[in-house]
Amino acid sequence: MNKVNIGKCVLAIFSQVMFTFSGVVTADESDVSMQRVGALLVDRTEVTIASFSEFIATTGTSTRAEKSGGLVYDGGWKAMPGWYWQKPFGQKADPELPAVHVTFDEAQAYCRWSDKRLPTDIEWQSVAYTESRAQPEPPFTRGETYPYPTGLEPVGANCLHECGATKAIDYSAKLTRGIGPAPVATGKVGVNGLFDMGANVWEWTDIDSDHQKGTRGGSWWYGSSPMKRDHRATKPRDMAVVYIGFRCVRDVD
Repeated sequence: MNKVNIGKCVLAIFSQVMFTFSGVVTADESDVSMQRVGALLVDRTEVTIASFSEFIATTGTSTRAEKSGGLVYDGGWKAMPGWYWQKPFGQKADPELPAVHVTFDEAQAYCRWSDKRLPTDIEWQSVAYTESRAQPEPPFTRGETYPYPTGLEPVGANCLHECGATKAIDYSAKLTRGIGPAPVATGKVGVNGLFDMGANVWEWTDIDSDHQKGTRGGSWWYGSSPMKRDHRATKPRDMAVVYIGFRCVRDVD
């Protein structure tokens, strides 16, 4: 598997892997038994503030949250002026934190700019829970489908409770619940060598709906339950929320 550069939005490259309904086509280093998605490259981490800033600088994009304030839930959705991707809690943040306050379409625009796209819900679910590497490191077993992206237990993720100690940056003074996100790749490496598929921040997924889009994995705002394989939430595609981020995938011919 290719070397990881944490400073960028990084790809876990399943080298020339082909997925089939009936089985597996041999790849260079990984044999995968999942739903067919063709060949897929998956970001190892959630897209960071640092990576998103390059997109903003290059394209001149002005996000919805920059104009109207990002959303936080406090007895109802509340817009927070000055809270946006670069200042998720109203002040400049660690560039290795996941980029949040990004709508579905803004996330998709970033992915397209990077010659990638957002994953479908089925793709996200398959990659997050079913171990596909030919020789995964313990405790993971090839072909095993786990209840959490971290494996059999939620420990090692950045969630509200039941996940153990984290390296989250403490923004609790600005919140009515939880502490906040952790820099990417500081938690436990999970299924398929991916980071933070469970908790830290929810991740946008593409579902067959014009107005609603999927969010997967849970976040620092919640306990471990939303991390489970059968849990999917939806949000209006134009919402920019303090605990929703994203990662991208790429099809390989």
